[in-house]
Amino acid sequence: MKYQKHVFVCTNDKEAPKKCCGSERGMELVKLFQEALKEKGLFNTEIRAQRAGCFETCALGPSVVVYPEGVFYGHVTPEDVNEIIESHLINGKVVERLVVA
Repeated sequence: MKYQKHVFVCTNDKEAPKKCCGSERGMELVKLFQEALKEKGLFNTEIRAQRAGCFETCALGPSVVVYPEGVFYGHVTPEDVNEIIESHLINGKVVERLVVA
């Protein structure tokens, strides 16, 4: 299946730096993205959200990348999930305050 958008959330915690995405709620973010997208009827139909390995942006974690645009978000909190969904995934407007690369 081809999705319109694909959200990858870093959940790596094997590198064990001072701050890494896995230890900073990476899996929680994956679940929040999936649940919110399911509520909107978009999960696994138009948009896929899943965990990913290390993006090598540990100091900016938790990190999220949205494809096909390749937009990297950093320091993403659970409170940012709905804004990313509404603004970027649904309305095509990047959440500039979270962009890191």
